[in-house]
Amino acid sequence: MDIKEQIEKIAEKLQKDKALQAQFQKDPVKAVEKLLGVDLPDDVIEKVVAGVKAKLSPNDLSSAVDALKKLF
Repeated sequence: MDIKEQIEKIAEKLQKDKALQAQFQKDPVKAVEKLLGVDLPDDVIEKVVAGVKAKLSPNDLSSAVDALKKLF
């Protein structure tokens, strides 16, 4: 399993589904396990959760906006 790829997929799904976002905010481990469809060891799940949180952080959005500004 490519963890980086899974983080990308989960972040994309969360951005599109408000109910999943709410579940992720309430209990990120269960939300990630539900999206992956497998029960992973705690250390792996924690890495995936951290990666998804980083992907969804405002800093990531800010970087995207800055990149778009450079285009114009």
